[in-house]
Amino acid sequence: MHRRKGKLCLIPAGALLLGSCAILKPKETAKRAEAPAQQQIEFIDGLAIKPDAKSAGTAHKSRNTRIGNAPTTVNSIEEARPWQFKYAQLLDLPVENVVNEKLYNFIEEWWGTPYRLGGNTKSGIDCSNFVNTLMSAVYQITLAGNSIQLYNQVTRLGKRAELKPGDLVFFAINRKKRISHVGIYLENERFVHASSSNGVMISDLREPYWVRYYMGAGRIN
Repeated sequence: MHRRKGKLCLIPAGALLLGSCAILKPKETAKRAEAPAQQQIEFIDGLAIKPDAKSAGTAHKSRNTRIGNAPTTVNSIEEARPWQFKYAQLLDLPVENVVNEKLYNFIEEWWGTPYRLGGNTKSGIDCSNFVNTLMSAVYQITLAGNSIQLYNQVTRLGKRAELKPGDLVFFAINRKKRISHVGIYLENERFVHASSSNGVMISDLREPYWVRYYMGAGRIN
């Protein structure tokens, strides 16, 4: 059962009553990142997506489609693909810097998947299971456990400036200041996570909400 107002989530089936995803801010405005009809702009977590930045899922939407293993090299903006434009906007980066096709196709496939405590499918997933699934599929790193257990597996990073793509970021969204939420760092202060209010999405570590609850980061060696 998942309770609001800062209380810890209870892990089902008698697991430890320690970490999973705590309730996230209810008014986050992230939506599925499919661009609507032309001349409209959708906003995902406060970031505009222009009509020409349509969801990369259009070309890769089959859930059985294998995605590339290697980053895509882009020598000029003319060579960039639609998913690169989209995630360049979400991360506020030059298109040429968004090259990890496997990572962003994975995020695209899971985007908007609803939160479900203990879930690990596209019908519903929680924060720790999303992290474990992404790390296995994209980085070939096998992880298991809830957010507290993951926190105890990482090599702690002292400064946010040390963060690299694939590092884990942790939050304590409860009154007891226990780790209760986890996400995966991307670039430029953005991280991807399974939000209990909006499902799988990208958020900004600099937002006051996340600054308030940020508890640290770590790297899987």
